[in-house]
Amino acid sequence: MKVSKLASNLVGSEIIKIGNEVNDLKAKGAQISNLTIGDLNSNIYPIPQELKDGINKAYTNNLTNYPPANGLQSLRTSVSNDLKKRWDLDYSANDILITAGSRPLIYAVFKTIVDEGDKVIYPIPSWNNNHYAYLTNANAVEVQTQESNNFLPTADDLRPYLEGAVLLCLCSPLNPTGTMFTKEQLSEICELVLEENKKRGADEKPLYLMYDQIYAMLTFGADHYNPVSLFPEMKDYTIYIDGTSKCFAATGVRVGWGFGPSLVIDKMKALLTHVGAWAPKPEQEAVAEFLADDVAVDTFLENYKGKLNASLKELHSGIQDLKSRGFAVESISPMGALYLTIKLDYLGKTAPDGKVIENSTDLVFYLINNAGMALVPFSAFGNDKSVPWFRASVGGCSLDDIKNCLPKLQKALENLK
Repeated sequence: MKVSKLASNLVGSEIIKIGNEVNDLKAKGAQISNLTIGDLNSNIYPIPQELKDGINKAYTNNLTNYPPANGLQSLRTSVSNDLKKRWDLDYSANDILITAGSRPLIYAVFKTIVDEGDKVIYPIPSWNNNHYAYLTNANAVEVQTQESNNFLPTADDLRPYLEGAVLLCLCSPLNPTGTMFTKEQLSEICELVLEENKKRGADEKPLYLMYDQIYAMLTFGADHYNPVSLFPEMKDYTIYIDGTSKCFAATGVRVGWGFGPSLVIDKMKALLTHVGAWAPKPEQEAVAEFLADDVAVDTFLENYKGKLNASLKELHSGIQDLKSRGFAVESISPMGALYLTIKLDYLGKTAPDGKVIENSTDLVFYLINNAGMALVPFSAFGNDKSVPWFRASVGGCSLDDIKNCLPKLQKALENLK
């Protein structure tokens, strides 16, 4: 039996594969600290009470029919007002598109801008850009980043590839690393984009920038920067990806929003009318009310960020302690999001059962079975399996879980020869 060429060659998510393995083992009674999926344990990190109450009220009031395909006017207005207050960004409600989380937005950006064979540039590691490039038959240019720059691309990294490209994909705070662009780093990249677009004629596509800032409210002692605030002329070229899933621990609530140039957003709206990617109406209604309550938002974020930061610091401190005692490990101080970047330089070692740890995936499954600790290798974000770096997501674990898994990690690493 045959299916489409696209379906035949589509690669599933490595993160989900690892997560399924963890869930199977946990169902059999295994005690595993699940640091894989970029989700939140809703018993540790519940959504804001005001948001929960608003959702319940909306269902009680029978707001269960179709919302407008581009999102409720009330929510688009709340988002518009919040963008102005939070980032000093001026986007009208008409230039905001509401969807069921941020994934439909990213897909729509690719489908709206990219024709078959068009050049799309993105750094590695980065989340899912390789899959969206495949889905649109793009000419994907993967730009390798370096530890020395916190795995973020520099202007010098990107410069050789911009000619003829139609889309540049950036994310800050970055999934998978939890690192962030400085003002200078992002400014230099924006200057490149503007310079490239000045070279193009009226009959050519511009070079657009998709800027994923879904983690922008989750920063720890560092400032978040965005292209249009730095360079107002970037407004013609920048499409933002944002929403509630991470900043309000609301991954299952499924309310995301994108905003950008009217031409692009209008085409994204039209595309998604054929996909049915709208967020549920009760959740939209509730988010509109919650987002307008500055005190509730700020109070929630203060507590939520404090708990996340404590877990990230604990894990970072534990890895640094192992490093100080001679283990071949490293970690990058967390700046934002849910993630800690960890290096475990144990590829090529042999496990007690005689099996050689040939690549990063082997090490992941060794640690699941021998340390009760599940990580995601950078190979899930576009890197080669020979790269010994991993993402640890703290949202699914308690602080005690993280404390308890560190001695098990030490023992498992000690047993590799």
